[in-house]
Formats: sequence, structure tokens, C-alpha cells
Amino acid sequence: MNHQNAFCHVGNRRRDLHLVLLLFLLHSSTLSRFSVAVAPSDNLAEQISEYIPFDVSTDGHANLREGSRLFQLKRYDEASAYFWRAVLLQEKAGRASGEPYTVDEAFTPFLQCYFLQNKIVDGLVFISAESFSRGQKQMGEMYLKQALERDAGHEGAIRLRNLMNSGDGAATDGSDTGFEIDLVQTQLRLQKLLEIRDSADLSKSRNKRKKKALDNSNDAFWAQFREDNGAAKSKQDSDDISDKSPEDIYNIATQYFNSKNLVYASELFELSCQKSNAKLSPACTNAVYLRTNLCDWGEAGIGFEKDMNIIVQITKAETEMYRFVSNVNEQVKRESGLNDKMAMKEGVIQWKRATSVHPHMMLGYPLDNEDVILKRYVAESMASLDEIRARLDDDGTLRDRPNHLPYSVEEMRKKFAARHRIQPEQGQKSNSTGSYEPIRVGFVGCGFNSKAVMYLSQDMFRFFDPSVVEIHIFSTGAPDHPLFIHGAMRGVDWRQRVIDNVDYFHDVRQFKGDHIGLARFIHEKEIQILIEWDGYARQGERASGLMALRPCPVQILHQEFLMTSGAQYIDYIITDKVVSPRSLDHLYTEKFLYLPNHFFSKGHAMQKEVIPPSFDYVPKANATKFQLGVGSPQENACLSSNPLGSKAGETEVSFVYCNFNKFLKHNPETVRSWIRILEGVPNSLLCLLENPKEGIPNLRKFVSEVTTRSDPAMNLNDRIHFLPWEQNPFDHQRRSYSLCNAMLDSHPYNGHTTAQDALYAGVPIVTRSDGNDMSSRVSTSANKVLGLAELNANGINHYEEIAIRLGTDEPWFDSIRTKLIKTCLQRNPLHPYWDVPRYVKNFERGLRMAWDAFLDGTPTNHIEVLELAEETGGTYETELTAKESKRKEIKTNRVVKRRQMNSEL
Repeated sequence: MNHQNAFCHVGNRRRDLHLVLLLFLLHSSTLSRFSVAVAPSDNLAEQISEYIPFDVSTDGHANLREGSRLFQLKRYDEASAYFWRAVLLQEKAGRASGEPYTVDEAFTPFLQCYFLQNKIVDGLVFISAESFSRGQKQMGEMYLKQALERDAGHEGAIRLRNLMNSGDGAATDGSDTGFEIDLVQTQLRLQKLLEIRDSADLSKSRNKRKKKALDNSNDAFWAQFREDNGAAKSKQDSDDISDKSPEDIYNIATQYFNSKNLVYASELFELSCQKSNAKLSPACTNAVYLRTNLCDWGEAGIGFEKDMNIIVQITKAETEMYRFVSNVNEQVKRESGLNDKMAMKEGVIQWKRATSVHPHMMLGYPLDNEDVILKRYVAESMASLDEIRARLDDDGTLRDRPNHLPYSVEEMRKKFAARHRIQPEQGQKSNSTGSYEPIRVGFVGCGFNSKAVMYLSQDMFRFFDPSVVEIHIFSTGAPDHPLFIHGAMRGVDWRQRVIDNVDYFHDVRQFKGDHIGLARFIHEKEIQILIEWDGYARQGERASGLMALRPCPVQILHQEFLMTSGAQYIDYIITDKVVSPRSLDHLYTEKFLYLPNHFFSKGHAMQKEVIPPSFDYVPKANATKFQLGVGSPQENACLSSNPLGSKAGETEVSFVYCNFNKFLKHNPETVRSWIRILEGVPNSLLCLLENPKEGIPNLRKFVSEVTTRSDPAMNLNDRIHFLPWEQNPFDHQRRSYSLCNAMLDSHPYNGHTTAQDALYAGVPIVTRSDGNDMSSRVSTSANKVLGLAELNANGINHYEEIAIRLGTDEPWFDSIRTKLIKTCLQRNPLHPYWDVPRYVKNFERGLRMAWDAFLDGTPTNHIEVLELAEETGGTYETELTAKESKRKEIKTNRVVKRRQMNSEL
């Protein structure tokens, strides 16, 4: 196995597994009925119960433990049976012990038993047949459909479909009130159903291995691992782990990370690191990453300082060993997919191997100014080897790359330039007939579904001018399941909204894992500018290696991954002059494409589902149950029934600070400042998101260790509270309004989506402006555009001063909040921060400038989009409808024209 960055390379099948899990959880309300057969009479119920596959009288926790043990031994056939028992017994286990495990804790590894053997369709057929046999028609049909979608020729799925479509196959009318056919037919159908089910049951496989006897130490090891809701004791004490090689332990740790057991994965990566004497460096850096996620910073944060030193020392050493710069020559540039006209001061950057740290890990690490360049180096190493890794098979074999790849930028320049000539009087490019030709712009990514990037950016596509750009989407990811859209999203389908607005939506999932085929497909569409929406944010799902093959002459990074790509084959990164000042361009390999009024796309003011803030809170009255939009943050008190601990009932909450970022963005310095802010604002609260929940004990422990309070009897932890994740994005955004007075931003990894949610809820953000990272300056730029630059701190002390003043100077806070809410409510014209049509117009102008520079053959350099004086007035509501109507009309005409051409052919 290639250990290089294996930690972040989650298998391509995980999304499918999570989809199937989601389908199951959406129907979890039926679970209480799922383990009990439905029948019109006691006699029939007894006969059906004989077909229950397992002894459901046993303990659910015991089944879960045994399944986990067998899973670790890779005895997936046997493990699946125990996991399924645990699924059926989940509710009963909770009632019996008072400490229930969740359905997905049993159902996820059950599915993994099938995934790991490439038998997922068998698993779907098994669940479907089980559902039908218990009278759960809707669930059975759902999983049968999933099975046939994945393998239309699967024998078991076809048999099941034929059975259920036949006269004797209608198991129930879906009402769960009984069967509509007589007893004989029911028994016959059940027999057939269970034959199909058993044929898909791993535990009854004909090729099942014989069970191996297990020694007591192995049983004891797994017994201790599953104690206390999955919390493990020291794994160094187990001979079963300590006797393994560092590489084997690393692989086991990776499996546990993929199953989201972060605590155990962290300990195993650390053990692997120690056993290898730090020579297996990815184990060391992965352990650091997980400790950061879990806020496991050691006593008073000392461990975090050591961890940052590990990151710096390993990355410096690897940079010294593996980074080299080649002389600029045509062959090297051609083989590297580089722009021949790129101004390359330092030569062609190449790496012998990637660093042990992944670029996405580096976003949250607060490195000193002299070390921040290491973040670029880490990205460089990934970019340099991205295409090679994409051709690496599981067995370590490197597939050949066609000789014509990467595509030649100079050849593409000649091809496109031949179609154009300059119109001096207009300064625009036109085709040979003199008519204006729109630029073909492609967006590629795996997140064209319910991802944050779509939440923020899908409204862009409503306002692109078809006479300026022709928009192509290349979606490598799957759409959201209809049940998820109907349930969690309440009918909102962002992917469909994009499809409805763009010129071409290409579902290219068939190229997943085939970046060469995808590059050819995009190149043949003659896309002129390709914009990547993944960066390194979705390792295992993104189209790795695609951009390195240079399918398009101009390539741009935008929005999702807020750091340099480290790739010299990416020409531009879309940013603004506050987020990426010219003084920091040495931290980037790309040139800057500067947009005015903040580089970040956000569609809050455009989406009817997002409720704008109001100046006054709706009184909570005597209602005790929390309701979105009702009550002030002080009244709702982070949904805590005891917000001030021992002071409960003596006084009221004075102010509520929030931070809804994942724990990865926290660090000891930031949390210490939060503690001092709470101490400076009596009776204030800090409201955080439990992400991940396993990190809460570590965070509370740190708070207790470093609190410097004047009143020893006061426990500051009593004033820190945690919220669960809110699945619906609109409810999540609305919580900021109802629960937060002010946001305390993270540093150096700002809130991005969460920040936009807070701002459009009228919640001001206190942020630090002394960072060098792109991801550390997003809120600084936002506050400047919103007219709230006084909330931008020049360091940690200033950060605390601003936050404390907000919580103690009520008139000043009210003025800040009023100013922010006015920007959200502003219409005719829209405020520039929330004006999506204005953003799109500037975006289009930037693309045009980049394309013209390419055609002219001028060296790639920074581009700044400047608004014309007549355009600074903003967008009026009447223009919104006009712009959308124009786009839809031109799109319709193009569709008609294409159909006519196809019919003629």
C-alpha cells in the first residue's frame, strides 16, 4: 500500500455507502416495526417470525462488539450477521441499558462488509428482501431500485423485482395493516423472498471461510475497545496491536479514521509514528491532524505547540529532500502542462514525492510568518504528483499516460487565435465573421449537490450573460437522493436549479477514476476557461490529476479551497486585494484575478428560503420550547436549561458569543482569548458547535486548566455550551439570528460559509487581520466591504478588546448590528456585498480579461477588475427578473437550435 497521504484518500465508494446509510436513516422511524413481522393473525405472525434470520433475543451491544471484532479480522461474512442483529436490536438495547448505540453505528459497518468485498448490490438486495418480508413495501422498493441502478443485470435483484411485480408478489399495500392475500400465497411468497435474501446474505455464502478459533487476548482486546460507548483504553497495552508493524498499525488507523472513530485512529497513528521512530512520517502528521480535530492539545496547550513543531520540522525536512526546480525549457514546460507564456521567475517546480501533510490539513495550522511558506510547499507537492497518483492502481502499478497529454497550451492558443481577430474600435475579440463569440467556460467539481459551495454559489448561474459566456458544468459527483431533498432539504434541489440555468450540464460520473478520459471529454468540448471548484477539499471524490493534463488553455481556482493550489498549471486564483495583497504573492503559484467588493460568492439575498434578519426580536413570551426566529440570543441562551451554572436564577444572560466552526479551526491561542473575553463580560456565554462531539471533553479540560478567574468558585465551563449540527442549511443559518449576538472568528482558518450565514443574520463578526493565509483574511475583507472595518483586529489583544466592547457597550453594539442588518435589507439597489448580479458581471469581466490576455500571447500576470462609474450603483430588483428572463430566453433558443441541427443530421 502507498502510505503517502493515505489518510486523506478516502475510498471512492464512501459516498455510495453514506447514501445507502442515509436512505436507511430516513426510514429509521420504521425501525421499531422492522424487527416485528406484520400479519393479519397471530398464527401467521408466528409463522413469519420463524423466518427472522437471526436470534434477536440476544443483546444488541454484544452483537455490535462481536461484529466489530470480526470486522477487524477481515471476517466480513460473519461480521455482517452480527452487525445486522445489532441493527434490529438497536431500540431494544437502548431501553435495556440506558446507553443506546445509534442505528448508523451498526448499519454503517454492516454495509462496509459488502463494500469491502465489492458486493454492495448483494447488500441492497438483502435489505430489500428483508423489508418486503416484513411488510415494509416502501423501504423494500427503495433499496431494490438502488440495487438495480447499480447493477441492472444482478440476478438476485432481477428475481426480487420479478417476484414483487408478479401476481403473488405484492407483499403489502404499504399501509402496514396486514396482507391482502390468503395465508398460502403469503407463505409461498415469504419462502421465495427469503431464498433471495439468503442468496445475498454474506454470512450464508457458499464460499464462507471456516471460523477460526480466537485466543482470549484478542477477545479481551476488543471487549475493552467497545467499553463506554466505543472509548478505548491505551492501545499500547494490547499485544494484538503492539506486536504489529508500524505499517500495519497505520493501515488499521486509516480504517478507523474512515469509519469516523477519530479517538482510536488518533491513538493508533501516534503508536505507528512512535514504533517507526518517526520514520513513517504520515503517521506522525496524521496523529497531529486528529489531535487538532479533537482539541487534544495536552496540558494547558503544551502538546499543541509540540505538534506544530512536528509539522514544521517534518515539512521542512521533506521540502529539502524532495523539492527541486528545473530550468525553464520547452520540453519540461510541455510535460508539466504549463502555460508557455507564464512568467516563471523560479523555473518549473517539481517534487520527488508528496509531503506527509495534506494541503487541507495545513489550513488550520497557525504557523509563524517565516514558516507560512510551508503551506505553499505542501500544496506544490500535491500538485506536482497529483496526475501521477491518479494513474496509480491499487496494486501499485503505474498506468501509462498518452503521449499527447498534457495538451499543449501553445497549440490551443494557435487554434483559438485563428478564429478571432481584434476589433480595434471595440477592443473585443470576435470570430472571423465579425460577430461576438461568447467564451466557453467550464466549472468542474464533485459538489454539485447539497454542498456548501453550492449553497453559496448556485445563484451565480442565474445571472451569467449568455452573450458573454457559455456555461458548461462538469459534475463528477452524484445528485442528492430524492428522499434527502424531500426530507432534509424540504424540497430544495440546488443541483436542479443549476441545471435549469446553465447552458450545458454534463454529468460525468462515468469518468470517476478516469482523469484522462475526463480531460479528453472536456478538451473535445473546446472549453476555453476551466474553473475548479474542489481544490484539495474533497480528497477521494475530486477529479485528481485532471487539471495537470491541461484540458483547457486557461485554468482557474475558485471558491472551495481557499489556499494556493501549488500548481503552475493553474493560471489564476480568484481573490480580492484584501484577502490576497500583492505583498503575499510569494505564497501562491497562481496569479491573482482580483474582484471588487469581496471575492466570495454568496447568494443569501437571492434565495427565498433564507430569511433576512429583522431589527427587533420576536418576544419569546412564556414559551419554553425553542423556535427559530423567536426570542433573543439572551433568552434562548444557546438552548441551555442552565446557562450560567451556579448563578442560574440569580441573574440573566448578558451577551452570547458564538463560533459555529468545526474544531479543526480552533487552537489554544484562540480559545484562551475566548476565555479572557468571557471573563471580561460578566454573565456572557460562548455557544459552540459540537463538531466533532468527541472533542468536547478535551476542550472543557483545556478551559479548566487555563482559566485565570478572580472568583475560584466560578467554573467558566458552565458558560460554554454546545449545539448539535443542524442538517437543514436554512435552519442552520437562521440559528445564528436566534442564538448569537456576535461571532468570534477563528484564526488562522476563518469561518467561511458559517461567516456568511452569521452576517446575513445580522450577527457581526470580530476577526483578526494579522494573518497571511488566504483562509485567514476572508472575514477581514467582508467587514471592510460591509463598512464594519472597526471589527477587524490587528492582533490577539485588539481582538479581545473589540469583543469585550461589543458585550459591554450596548449603544456601540446596537449601532454595529443596525448597520449590518441594513446591508442585508437594502434593495434598489442591493448592497454590493450581497449583490449577486453585480458579482457575476465583475466575474465575467475578469474572465474576459484573462481570455484576451491568453489570445494576445502576453505573459500571465495579475488581473484587477475595476468597476465602471456607472456600474457602482448596484442592481435594482427590476433588473433581477430581466437578467434571468434574458438568460432563459437565450438558453431556450439554443436548445431549439441544437434540436434542429440534430434533426437535420
